[in-house]
Amino acid sequence: QVQLVESGGGLVQPGGSLKLSCAASGLTFGSYAMGWFRQAPGKEREFVAAVRWSGGYTYYADSVKGRFTISRDNAKNTVYLQMNSLKPEDTAVYYCAADSSGLGTVIATVYDYWGQGTQVTVSS
Repeated sequence: QVQLVESGGGLVQPGGSLKLSCAASGLTFGSYAMGWFRQAPGKEREFVAAVRWSGGYTYYADSVKGRFTISRDNAKNTVYLQMNSLKPEDTAVYYCAADSSGLGTVIATVYDYWGQGTQVTVSS
């Protein structure tokens, strides 16, 4: 079956960096767009970033643009989210998701598969 497993979360001080990874199995990874979403306590899940199947097109939420970078390694079936200049408002559970259209979207319901999430806490 399809599995998406996130890792790399943790506690970091404001201004710090973290790199999240999402390892995929059970699907033809290279044909899927991959996205990152996050959900803070008491808030709805929100789009963070997405990358198309080829890795040649990426897009970001305005709140993370210029600070976060999404990338993928199709040989390793892994998508990454490099997060720099972290702020307390970035605190959330971060989820990766796979979209079989290959195009990616900001709409969570379009994604076919989801990971279990990894906690990111930004605090001094």
